Amino acid sequence: MLNFFRVNDPFRLIGIGIYLLLLTAIYFLVNPFPITSAQLTWLILGERVGDGFLLYKDIIDDTGPLAAGFFMAMDLIFGRSLVAYEWVGRLLILFQILYWNSILIKFRAFEENTYLPAIIMAALFHFSFDMLSLSPALLASCFLILALGQLFSQTVLQKEGSESTLLIGLYAGIATGFQPNYLLFLPYLIFTGIAISGFSFRQLMLSLIGYFLPLILIVVFYFWTEGLIEAIEIWPLSFFSEKYYYQSSLDWLILGSFPILLAAVGYFVSTAFKGSTINQQKQRQLVILWMLFSAFEFVFIKRQGAFQLVIFIPVLTYLITQFYLYFKSGIIANLSFLLLILAFPIVSWWYWQQKSQGDYFVKPSTNQPEKSLMVLGNDLSYFQNSNLGGPFLNYNLSRVYLNQERGLPEKARIFQMLQVQKSEVVLDPNGEFKRLLRQFPALESNYTETKPGVFHLKK
Repeated sequence: MLNFFRVNDPFRLIGIGIYLLLLTAIYFLVNPFPITSAQLTWLILGERVGDGFLLYKDIIDDTGPLAAGFFMAMDLIFGRSLVAYEWVGRLLILFQILYWNSILIKFRAFEENTYLPAIIMAALFHFSFDMLSLSPALLASCFLILALGQLFSQTVLQKEGSESTLLIGLYAGIATGFQPNYLLFLPYLIFTGIAISGFSFRQLMLSLIGYFLPLILIVVFYFWTEGLIEAIEIWPLSFFSEKYYYQSSLDWLILGSFPILLAAVGYFVSTAFKGSTINQQKQRQLVILWMLFSAFEFVFIKRQGAFQLVIFIPVLTYLITQFYLYFKSGIIANLSFLLLILAFPIVSWWYWQQKSQGDYFVKPSTNQPEKSLMVLGNDLSYFQNSNLGGPFLNYNLSRVYLNQERGLPEKARIFQMLQVQKSEVVLDPNGEFKRLLRQFPALESNYTETKPGVFHLKK
């Protein structure tokens, strides 16, 4: 099997397509995974934005505005279909696989052209079930990998490429619009552009203009829709909100130890035992720095789920390919390849199945469906049969927002949000809504507490 994908033949992509379809069939047909809290959040967000409410202005959540728009489009086309999220996610993965493999071939990243990166990348995406589904991280990573591809082009161009440098910034800026934490990749682009790709001042300015262009357009959109003040107020608060730990780092380390070992050996043999051109040395530096900046990213990421690890996949693919191009044959190469391509996805699927009763997964709800429901807590199971009512979607961020010092303008904005979005039922297990009602007597007169922590809108 190793030799089959080493050949530089585009028809090998058919085998990769069959491989993805077989694994998809296993995931769909053999004990599918329940919906997760993160997935339900994005379904609710898309539905709410589709109803005419604006992220940050009317909905308290830390999702990127471009991702919210994409989820709105998904809701308009497919409704609350988790299957649609799975298939769209796999299409985005297929795009990344084809693009990254083509970049590695086009810019001579290795001494031979091969389709090994494509099959390796396909296997690595099966590290976790939630990597395969649509998420803001997966959407953003599609544009980050485009930016990385343009950086690779700068390692081989013999003349100043204005279009390429502009695209580097543009793609990274769009990625930040999908995943605001990816703002931290801006220093990566500046440093690698200057130190590795040798940007001139003009190229650096073009890259920065490209980066800030989509962000400026987002700012203009919020200004036009009269939501800029709320966006400026709420987005920075996401850095101070409590994290959602969906999975433990130990689980990631246990499952990821084998590909990490292959990548480490691949890096060692590529630097110690193999000759490299100057361009290949620059490319290696790009991916290693990418890995370091990606690791630092997790200091700020609030939803700590395996789906966030997609930013490591291009790096691991590059390094593991180095391993197999050095150990071209023999029992070590063939056995490890079979373990990576066949055993790794199956073991990962089995491992997460054992965890499928954890808090990350939404338990089936037996509550009566409500037309509009607001929950000031982390249990989203109530929304499986009900629609969001009110602005508070991300509880950890909402708690920071409600507990901060507020002047008269801030109080007026909160009152307006709750007055416009009157929820029929409010679940308030921690007492935040009750304290809020005491601040707004006009709002308190609209609700009655039917039992502790449960409020109903008066008819």
